[in-house]
Amino acid sequence: MKLEECLRQIKPIDQEAALLCEQRWDSIAKPLKSLGKLEEALIQIAGIQQTSQVHLRKKALVVMCADNGVVEEGVTQAGQEVTAIVAGNFLDGKSCAALLCQDTGTDLFPIDIGMAADITGVSNRKIAYGTKNITREPAMTRQQAVLAIEVGISVVKELAQQGYDVIATGEMGIGNTTTSSAVASLLLGKPPEQVTGRGAGLSTEGLRRKIEVIKSAIAKHCPDERDPIDVLSKVGGFDIAGLTGVFLGGAVLGIPVVIDGFISGVAALAAVRICPLAADYILASHVSKEPAGGMVLDALGKSACLACDMCLGEGTGAVALFPLLEMGLHIYENMSTFSQIEIENYVPLE
Repeated sequence: MKLEECLRQIKPIDQEAALLCEQRWDSIAKPLKSLGKLEEALIQIAGIQQTSQVHLRKKALVVMCADNGVVEEGVTQAGQEVTAIVAGNFLDGKSCAALLCQDTGTDLFPIDIGMAADITGVSNRKIAYGTKNITREPAMTRQQAVLAIEVGISVVKELAQQGYDVIATGEMGIGNTTTSSAVASLLLGKPPEQVTGRGAGLSTEGLRRKIEVIKSAIAKHCPDERDPIDVLSKVGGFDIAGLTGVFLGGAVLGIPVVIDGFISGVAALAAVRICPLAADYILASHVSKEPAGGMVLDALGKSACLACDMCLGEGTGAVALFPLLEMGLHIYENMSTFSQIEIENYVPLE
């Protein structure tokens, strides 16, 4: 599906279905709103799915895998080859995200949207063999950014056709906390020092160098912060652009999409800046330990259910939300109502 076609088809969520879900929650024999964010999440999902009969039977994790030319600048502790190694581990069930998927009954879909290597078994949607070094030239062309977004939309369309009810987002790409910090700096209107963290364990000197690299790239390419696609193309990554498409695809196809941490949160923010209506189709899972993790959620108007100081990526935090949603749904579907146990309903009090 082309990006412009996708944007034309995104509609507001079904407020009537959301209201029916809320009324069902309020009829259950417990204090009103006492399950807090679990109730809010299911009400939102009801609006997305256009039914108060919420369903979470088939769960997917989409992991966008891509390499970043900026690793040439020494902004990471690990080498670029690690991207391909971890992508391979998604297939043999040995990565952290793969193990969590096993625990939660989630199907894992690693997508090669721009790795520097080819891995047998990983779905090949490669735009290029990694982005360019953003200190020297734009990460990608605008056309490549749009193509990457469209890959994400297409992946969601395929999952919708297979009957998936909810999608978690993840990413894998050495160097992508640098690119996501650059994108966050522009979309949030904050200096790189405020939004950039140590990623996978940089030293203080490494962090200083990472911040200077981001400053240099922004100064060189002058991305237009009012144009998220321009920002993605000049200082972003294929993984971030692909996840931007996943969030937009969820909005057009009526599937709730769960933010993982900082990097997928930046992609969600890009998606919402492209199409504000997409915000209502997005759920937050946890607050990333990265400095801008909370800032991104605040900009999106999202409140996460989990605060575990996680910053692993791969979709681990997003998948960790699924058991909570399922427990909430179990209560929603099976707990007695006030009328069934013949006691007076709770009513809102001032």
